[in-house]
Amino acid sequence: MAKRTFLFFLTSLLVFSCKKEDELTFSEIQVTTNNNTIVEVFIPKATGNKATSKAINTEIENFIASLLEIGEPKAKTKPSSLTKQIEAFNSEYTNFIKDFPEVTQLWEAQIDGEVIYQSKDIVSIAITAYLNTGGAHGNTNISFLNFDAATGKRILKEKLITNTKAFTNIAKTYFNEELTDKSILFEPESFTLPENIGISEEGIILLYNTYEIAPYASGIIEFTIPFEKIKNYLIFNSF
Repeated sequence: MAKRTFLFFLTSLLVFSCKKEDELTFSEIQVTTNNNTIVEVFIPKATGNKATSKAINTEIENFIASLLEIGEPKAKTKPSSLTKQIEAFNSEYTNFIKDFPEVTQLWEAQIDGEVIYQSKDIVSIAITAYLNTGGAHGNTNISFLNFDAATGKRILKEKLITNTKAFTNIAKTYFNEELTDKSILFEPESFTLPENIGISEEGIILLYNTYEIAPYASGIIEFTIPFEKIKNYLIFNSF
């Protein structure tokens, strides 16, 4: 009997250990290079299930690398690594100063990522990027990256919603409330969902970046729809 009890305990311990190793967790890391002086990148790094965490980490790094591209995106067989893109951003600045030595304004890029929601089904990450490449002012953009917590694959906004028409009708009422004192670049009747839809503990976040629908002075426009209002129209029901 004692032997059987020990074997049961050992099996339970192994199963528990495997579950802990497989559990998806996040920590903040800084990404930089030896020659970097103007780019700051702090992002969440997934650990746990190897395949899932690798997929998430790769998607995050590729996305941030694309934010650091100067000029028109170049055709490539695969994205530049984040460290290479940080070096390229610094090189672009160095070349710019050589061509225009009278310019004293520094370029800068500050990128921060954080996990804003995590469940057994989905992970939502917000990427806040401030870039200034010598213009009158820098520009801040917020992007939401949503991932399937089981596979690590990115879920595009269209795949988050099962009934776009019903979801849009509800979103429009919250949008109208948010815009009581702001000017926008289209008629409210022409309402469309934003490019960025994220998830928080309070509900579904809809966010329009600067210039997306309103002048610069209006800044970023965002509002949150509580889960109970739209839970029937979301691909995951664990909210």
